[in-house]
Amino acid sequence: MSTGSERPEDTALLVIDHDGGVIACTTGAVELTGSTAADLQGRPVQDLLTDPGAWSTLCDHAPAAPAPQSVRTSLKCAGGPRGVQLELLPVDGLLDARFLLRLVPVDLADRRDENDALLRALFSQTGIGLAVHDTDLRLVRGNKLPNDPLLSTTPSGRRLEEVLVPEDAASVDAQLRRVVATGEPLIDFVTPARLAEAPERERAISLSALRLAGRDGVVRGVAVTFTDVTEQERARRRAVLVGTASSALGRSLEVGRNTQVLADLLVPAFADLACVDITEAVLIGEETGEFATGAPLRRVSTVAHGGPWPGELYPPGSVIRVKAYESERLRGGSAVIVPDIEELRPRIAEDPDRRRLVLAPGTASYMVVPLQARGHVLGAVSLWRTAEQPPFDTRDAAVAEDICSRAALAIDNARRYTRERRTAETLQRSLLPRPALKLTAAETAGVYVPGRTPTGTGGSWFDVITLSSTRVAFVVGNVRGHGLNAAVAMGSLRTAVRTLADLDPPPDELLTHLDDLVVRLADDEQPGESDGSVRGATCLYAVYDPVSARCLMAGAGHASPVLARLSGETGRVELQPGPALGLEGAPFEPVEVELGPGDLLAFTAGSLSEASGTGDGHVVEYLRATASRAGSAGCAGRAVTEIGRDMLAPFLARPPDDDAALLLARVSASPAGSVVAWEFPADVRVVSDARALVTERLAGWGLDDLTYTTELIVSELLTNAIRYAGGPVSVRLIKDQRLVCEVSDPSETQPHLRRARPTDEGGRGLFLIAQLTHRWGSRYTASGKTIWTEQLLP
Repeated sequence: MSTGSERPEDTALLVIDHDGGVIACTTGAVELTGSTAADLQGRPVQDLLTDPGAWSTLCDHAPAAPAPQSVRTSLKCAGGPRGVQLELLPVDGLLDARFLLRLVPVDLADRRDENDALLRALFSQTGIGLAVHDTDLRLVRGNKLPNDPLLSTTPSGRRLEEVLVPEDAASVDAQLRRVVATGEPLIDFVTPARLAEAPERERAISLSALRLAGRDGVVRGVAVTFTDVTEQERARRRAVLVGTASSALGRSLEVGRNTQVLADLLVPAFADLACVDITEAVLIGEETGEFATGAPLRRVSTVAHGGPWPGELYPPGSVIRVKAYESERLRGGSAVIVPDIEELRPRIAEDPDRRRLVLAPGTASYMVVPLQARGHVLGAVSLWRTAEQPPFDTRDAAVAEDICSRAALAIDNARRYTRERRTAETLQRSLLPRPALKLTAAETAGVYVPGRTPTGTGGSWFDVITLSSTRVAFVVGNVRGHGLNAAVAMGSLRTAVRTLADLDPPPDELLTHLDDLVVRLADDEQPGESDGSVRGATCLYAVYDPVSARCLMAGAGHASPVLARLSGETGRVELQPGPALGLEGAPFEPVEVELGPGDLLAFTAGSLSEASGTGDGHVVEYLRATASRAGSAGCAGRAVTEIGRDMLAPFLARPPDDDAALLLARVSASPAGSVVAWEFPADVRVVSDARALVTERLAGWGLDDLTYTTELIVSELLTNAIRYAGGPVSVRLIKDQRLVCEVSDPSETQPHLRRARPTDEGGRGLFLIAQLTHRWGSRYTASGKTIWTEQLLP
């Protein structure tokens, strides 16, 4: 009888008597032959075969054979002959039965033979580990691998924890138990598999596992195949390391930051110790020349896995001067490997410099890789491994050279940027005025702060321009772009503002002229040029007159200044800024603010001018609060430079991405009695009266030494004004650091200095004034013009 779980090839059996007749059969035999059991019983076996001789051959060998014999022939079936394999098994005993004959179809017999051959091949090969574990994960069977302690001997119920280190055994054990519990196969699971007898030696395997179950569905265990993939894992990690280096190096444009990133990449992923030495020229951003013996290298970055940097080696920051052998190797460009440091020790025992360069305590192998970019030596990377890791080899050298070549390009780019940034900063600062000025009109302090990003040096700027009649102009602005081009554009814009300021127009008129000039300058720029374009620049121009204590200002796309009054009231000046320069050409609206002595104006540019709540705009709010405190009575005596440092302290602690400029101005008023003014009708007879008044005033100021020249100046200017411009005409004297003399008339015709011919009756007045004064000039006013002169005080 057969069960439903049995296969026909296993149950097609015939019971044969001593005469070769069929005594009994199984259902499988009935199904295979297509005959009934009654038809089969009693029939000779020869009658069932197409080749009767096959039965004779089988019977002749059966008694002497130690195992079942088989032969292939054809079976007579209801549907026609069918190839079968006859397997004969003798039966001992007193019963009528002599043999058991199994009928196996040829195709099934071939498949069974293939399965048997596959199992024999798997368990006899020594390339791939094959192990069968029971449900408790004891080793039941396996092929013999000469170099594997688990399968090198005959299995005897060993467990994984007896062969592998505990943590690795636990990892594999958990995976195999999951396969036993769920039946889900495990495919190519890569895991560490360090041997308990050598836990320090790296070892990785690729593991696959299948659950084994019998025909009855009962789980018998798990079949495992594994291969040693230690070298493949090392190669994969090397590739990952190179990929990580490609993305990590070059993000910063600081030499020191790139060297530290390089050292951190290599330890502990590639080595146990690493240091980066860079030439002095690279660190200061200079061009690297030919690397010569004895050239100084500075140890910039060091990393030691699991502890501090060894004291036996050169410490960070030290200067190293390499000798001829090392210098030649660095110029060669290839990595130098010392697989066994112990072999090197006796050779450099008498050279203390080389010992501090190479002999790291507890290390077993050493490698040095040159840093070269664009044909120049930038430095070197030294690497050490302890005995727990395999010594450096040629594959490691290729990886290290690849990584260091990428690092060298990043370091050289940082060097080039360092040089350009230093040039831009130097140019930027050279174009700015002195940080602190003390004038009659104001005490000023200016600060320029480069940004922290690679493009941090930009076009933020400020200026303080002394004007005629003790007035002063405060200028602040920002040019689009960053770097050297922005600094050059800023210089052009500042020069243009100073040139226009010399004509002394009102702020709105100056910005109008400046806007037109920017349009023309922008037309001359190269197409596509963005960094350093004057188009779109911002500017705020303010003129303060200490005589009237009023400040007139106008802006072109720039934030208004913060005004901190002496009373403590603080806020931005209500100024409606016009468009940025060179964009729309709209008119610029001026605003006039009345100030008091001690009031503080804070002009900002760049990051300090950003709107509150965005970027570094919170600094503006802090500036308001600080300016309010600075304007209070308790801080009124503090220097403006000190106030500026306090304002920027939080700002400088964490510089913004973009640059910034701050200009502080504490205004003053002209002292009482230092200004006197008269108005005269258009009558030349008043010239003598004017001279008398001037003489009296100078005597009161103690400036008798300037009486003669001042009378001459007033006579000449007043006479010309009455003669050519009409009246009324006003004269004003201002005693400041210089003596200022002004004559104003209603005419808008500007005077011109010329050299008179010998036959000319006039035309020598302005020439004479130019010889007697320190400076002179003229400016337009709302009602005409003013000609002014300055004389140095005795």
